[in-house]
Amino acid sequence: MKQLLIIGYVWVEPNSSAAGSRMLQLIELFKKNNYKITFASPAQKGEKALNLSEIDVNEASIELNSASFDYFIKNLNPTIVLFDRFMMEEQFGWRVAENCPNALRILDTEDLHFLRKTRHQQLKKGQNFSTDALLKSTDAKREIASILRCDLSLIISTYEMKLLQDVFKIDENLLYHLPFLLDKLDEKVINNWKPFDERVHFIFIGNFFHAPNVDAVLQLKNEVWQLIRKQIPKAEIHIYGAYATQQINQLHNKKDGFLVKGFSTDAMEVVKNAKVVLAPIRFGAGIKGKLTEAMICGTPSITTNIGAEGMHDDFQWNGFIEDDFNEFAKKAIAIYSDENLWKASQKNGIEIINTIYDKEKIEVLFINQLKKSKKT
Repeated sequence: MKQLLIIGYVWVEPNSSAAGSRMLQLIELFKKNNYKITFASPAQKGEKALNLSEIDVNEASIELNSASFDYFIKNLNPTIVLFDRFMMEEQFGWRVAENCPNALRILDTEDLHFLRKTRHQQLKKGQNFSTDALLKSTDAKREIASILRCDLSLIISTYEMKLLQDVFKIDENLLYHLPFLLDKLDEKVINNWKPFDERVHFIFIGNFFHAPNVDAVLQLKNEVWQLIRKQIPKAEIHIYGAYATQQINQLHNKKDGFLVKGFSTDAMEVVKNAKVVLAPIRFGAGIKGKLTEAMICGTPSITTNIGAEGMHDDFQWNGFIEDDFNEFAKKAIAIYSDENLWKASQKNGIEIINTIYDKEKIEVLFINQLKKSKKT
């Protein structure tokens, strides 16, 4: 039987982050194609982690900088090793190469960490984003080196594919664009969506271990929310997410309708009841699970150019893309108040999900690519 070893940076928490959902999508894809899967990680397991044995995936704890991994991987003898983020490839890639030279080594980038970090650093310095800063980044050198060592790297965003090829001159044969793998939105799903007049309030959702989400909520509080509240005095914004910090929790203000709700065990449930998703993301990388979730739930969204980056090709957005926060608030008010505009935005989301993220189509192409990439 074909063996897949996934070396995880963290254990899988699909309810906490888009990265967790993405990993679960990959596991399901390989399971469907008859791979026996082992998920190994040096991280401690948190209480929100999925029990992978319940979905017939073996779990293993591994140690950093230990020869015990050599014995472990020789014994397992995997067909494919999938590294969850470049940090795991740095730690374990050379041991895999030495002990299982015939294993196909795949890097799942999740997003380009160096892109997110460089944007954050430039934002803090008040500088405009530049590719020159990327080329000087130590993180970029590490992540690019990891990509070059692997047989194939999974890139989640079309923007990042272009960046790697145009700026870093990476051979296209080393890269594979693999976005989220999502079910198509059919009539049955769409007809079950709550209509405009049964929806209420704005929503933000995101994991607060992730710095762009912390920053986005601060922008909502300091730059956007009062402008919206002035025009829609009864509206509330509900802030959901795992691992909320004290900085986030202290923003809770019932009088202002700014409600920090904390972790939700079912993100889809809270998104499908909301009227509009707000995501004023000023830095980051990859593609945003909160925004595909919004589309899946028929909930329009307002985000920034970085929020929507690499997510929608040339299709109209599921709402509005706006970087100026005064305009952001105006667009949020418009879509919240206008049923026709809201419905038109919802339709745009259906088109994006069904065209770009169609799981069945993407999976076939990816498995064919793996067959072509096999080592002889």
